[in-house]
Amino acid sequence: MKITSLLLCLCLSGLMHVSAQDKLNFKVNVKVATEVRALFKKGGRLLFHLTKQKEREPRSRSEVTIGVTPENWTSDQTFTIDTKGKNVLINGLDKLKLPLTDTYYYQVVYKQNEDDGNENVSGNLFSEVDSLPIANKTKLSLVLKSQIKPTVIVEHKFVKNIEIKSKFLSDFSGHDRYLKASILLPSGYYEHPERSYPICYRAPGLNGRSDKINGMMSNKDFTAWWFANDAPQVIYVFMDSQGPYGDSYQVDSENNGPCGKALTEELIPAIEKMVHYQPDSKKRYLAGASTGGWVAVGLQVFYPDFFDGCWAYSPDPIDFEHYGLIDIYHDSTIFYNKYGYLQPGRRTTLGEPTFSMKEWIAGENTNSRTNDYRISGGQFGAYNAVFGPKGADGLPTLMFDPYTGVIDHNIAKQWEKYDLKKVLEKNWPTLGPKLQGKLWIWTGDMDGLYSNVATRFFQKFIEKTENPKSDAIIKFTPMAGHTQEWSDKAVLQMVANKAAGTKS
Repeated sequence: MKITSLLLCLCLSGLMHVSAQDKLNFKVNVKVATEVRALFKKGGRLLFHLTKQKEREPRSRSEVTIGVTPENWTSDQTFTIDTKGKNVLINGLDKLKLPLTDTYYYQVVYKQNEDDGNENVSGNLFSEVDSLPIANKTKLSLVLKSQIKPTVIVEHKFVKNIEIKSKFLSDFSGHDRYLKASILLPSGYYEHPERSYPICYRAPGLNGRSDKINGMMSNKDFTAWWFANDAPQVIYVFMDSQGPYGDSYQVDSENNGPCGKALTEELIPAIEKMVHYQPDSKKRYLAGASTGGWVAVGLQVFYPDFFDGCWAYSPDPIDFEHYGLIDIYHDSTIFYNKYGYLQPGRRTTLGEPTFSMKEWIAGENTNSRTNDYRISGGQFGAYNAVFGPKGADGLPTLMFDPYTGVIDHNIAKQWEKYDLKKVLEKNWPTLGPKLQGKLWIWTGDMDGLYSNVATRFFQKFIEKTENPKSDAIIKFTPMAGHTQEWSDKAVLQMVANKAAGTKS
């Protein structure tokens, strides 16, 4: 494989004297080496990671990230990152303990995959991990000599893999886009090839991929159970959430394109033809946790006749008046609550805030080539692309200011069509009858992302429904955290029970 190389020299002059109030003061000279440069693409995001953790690569998680989008950078030019420059963002510096005399590990990544907003995905370039004691003037040399390769799905008799070109998404984007999934067959599949098995589509968590099946097949406890004589006879499909701005959420959107249409009219028919599923059996189900939980409920609501039931654990907010602790329609900013305190974004199961919304968005700004969260590949970059309109520049329109958190209520109003509680409130006479027997939602009441709040208010709506009175099952576990009780085994058993007409 041809590799692009990049030489990065850092002058960490005076680093040990940096205060929490000052930006890191050094320059980075970046050069693409004369090795074959065919893999390098202009316009990417250059990210430098610094961490004290040696157990994992800095690109997986680091205390400090420096991000910049080189302008008009070509592979035969040197690019200098000046950390005092107006277009350079530094995130996490205030978390470093001074003086900086310990050993730190560093790594550089170049985000250039235009079809995937994430960092650690196929097509992006990265360097090896190196380390240094930050105490004196230091020069670092880093080479982007590796490219992240596509994941490979495990080979197994009971595992099928599918990838198809999507006409809908390709036409929308003006270039080829693909849909893929992995399929786990039930233990009796080859003994009864004539049978149409119930099928369950498992939506992944944020930015999850169809290679989740690899972990399932390497789990001896799960495979022993799956291939036992009394295991559920269900086809389990692992969906893939790749999108140009992060997770696609599997629904049509102005920015990602007709993802829901592509799923239901292209990918699912291709899968079901492959495994001989008969749509007339009405045993097509959905399941997922976290982002996958939102997707499960969302697809069931938007395609009430196509899907026959969903199981959603710890779903992302299904009510945008309680978007975590934020009311996007009435609050003025996402950074501070109505009492003037920093709005928390995460917490422990004991209720201790661990991460503010301001910190969260600062991290996403740093990771995005636009210097705001639109193309971060993170949670809010994905939300913004899925739920919001397209801007005049062809990119998603920001629902809130990336540096002040101030909400644009004109944009927030346009998110309503993805606010699942509002969708049901407006359309209950039509949707209510079609959703009977199809909604099962669970969450922990100490959800680490505060998503349980939205589920609570969603439940309040459900309890007041009439004509019909909803039979949705919504459960809360005291003191449980985000997806804490998720179990593929439990979900698959409930799916099997549903398909057989027995109680979960």
